[in-house]
Amino acid sequence: MEALARTVDQAVASNDYGSIAAVFSFGPNSWQSIGQGEQRSLAAHFVKAAVNSSGFLPNAFSSGQMMHVMMETLEHLPTTVEGAADNKLRQMLFDYKVNEEGEYSAAARILSRMRMEDDPSSVYFTNPADKCDVFVKIAECFLEEDEIAESDAAVTKAGGVVESIENPEQNMGLILRYKSTYARVLDSNRKFLQAASRYHDLSQSSGDLIRAEDLLAMLGRAATCAILAPSGPQRQRVLGHIYKDERLSQLDSLSQFETHSTILAKMYKNQILGKDELTKFEASLQPHQQAVMGDGLTIMERGVVEHNMIAVSKIYQSIYVNELGLILGVTPEKAEKIAAAMIMEGSLSGSIDQVEGLLEFDSEETPSGTWDRSISNFCFELNRITDIIRSQ
Repeated sequence: MEALARTVDQAVASNDYGSIAAVFSFGPNSWQSIGQGEQRSLAAHFVKAAVNSSGFLPNAFSSGQMMHVMMETLEHLPTTVEGAADNKLRQMLFDYKVNEEGEYSAAARILSRMRMEDDPSSVYFTNPADKCDVFVKIAECFLEEDEIAESDAAVTKAGGVVESIENPEQNMGLILRYKSTYARVLDSNRKFLQAASRYHDLSQSSGDLIRAEDLLAMLGRAATCAILAPSGPQRQRVLGHIYKDERLSQLDSLSQFETHSTILAKMYKNQILGKDELTKFEASLQPHQQAVMGDGLTIMERGVVEHNMIAVSKIYQSIYVNELGLILGVTPEKAEKIAAAMIMEGSLSGSIDQVEGLLEFDSEETPSGTWDRSISNFCFELNRITDIIRSQ
């Protein structure tokens, strides 16, 4: 092994890629001629030499031959490498893959094999902040390649250590990156209600770390996800939080969110939405937000139909299924099927008379209660407009 180690040292010093590749290949004078334990030691020797050399890296990353050797040796290491040189090499490879090649998935997989331990006496000791940073980087890279399951796993690991970060004020940038990545993962997984809450929380962060326009974009994403979320009391609460945000009208100035405030306000007030109002909103959606569901409707169409169903229940005590289908823009059969599903899920109170083709809504609110609620909504809206005028 000593002869092979000397060959490695000389080749690293002179950037002799061919000699290095010959050592870590097959043949009588390669590392295949020594035992497995010595192979691991030789691999560690090469990793240390490569990391400690002032002229070998990062130039060697541009060689496919050397990239293969580095990936091979990283997979055949002993339990510990002096100075955690393997972790240093993985970090350097990660940076090169991201910044020079744009290979985000490959970069994430390299970094995911980092050895991180909790024992302060270990060369692989990693504090919670550094661990969180590694996991967030991995999640961010997988998101770039739309590998959602892998990103979800990484951001979940980040969530397991983020609460242990000491001096969170000094690591607020990292914590915000984690929260942003988590919201994006929820969004990509079509968990729109949770994503809306996370985005809205982020949009209210301090302007010292996030630019005002980025905070407003977060509010726009919160509005998008709230509009796409399944109907129900929880969505109504989230819609309320966003509707009462005094910055909501500012979304009109952003092309990708210019119709969001109007649509969200109508949803919050249980007003019927027409298809013509949704054209620009639909065009602003990302591919995963435009998926077609099992019933043949897109996520947006399903959300709007369910919203309009609730809006109809606030106006009518009963309605024929044929008329309901016309209002919802779907066939009577589909209208009845969606209504039945919403009743079973508890998001709509009512019953269906299939003989008469009639949908009857249950209303626990008295006429006077409806009047009181209307007056309350009017007063709230008047106060909101007055506050906006005063702030200008």
